[in-house]
Amino acid sequence: MVTREDLESFLIRMDMDWNEVDEGMFLVQSPSGGVVVHFSDPVLLVRLKVMDLPNGESELGGLYRALLELNATDIVHGAYGIEDGELILTDTLELQNLDFEELQASVESLQFAAASHVERIKVLAGANDGGSEGEDSDK
Repeated sequence: MVTREDLESFLIRMDMDWNEVDEGMFLVQSPSGGVVVHFSDPVLLVRLKVMDLPNGESELGGLYRALLELNATDIVHGAYGIEDGELILTDTLELQNLDFEELQASVESLQFAAASHVERIKVLAGANDGGSEGEDSDK
């Protein structure tokens, strides 16, 4: 079982800037934005905010379809989701068997997906103005 201290060790090994923003909740900084890594025994939650969604959900059918297709074909770890008006990438890892390579792969997969898909997603969402991709809340 991976402990909170093991998780800190993994984050140090990843050689990224990070800080603990709350007990067991770490914000890992990267070029594509902040990734929240939350130690919540028996799982580790990894989340990255891609952008705020515009109002008018009835006009976002194309975006939702594209996100589901990306989940099925292009996301290695985790999936796109919507929470409180935000588009997020999220992954859940079991602490029981978690190792450094699995955590690193998860974080890098979310970062790569966000960087690769954000322009297409913004167009489909009608949010071409630079928005707030890559920002994350403390969830």
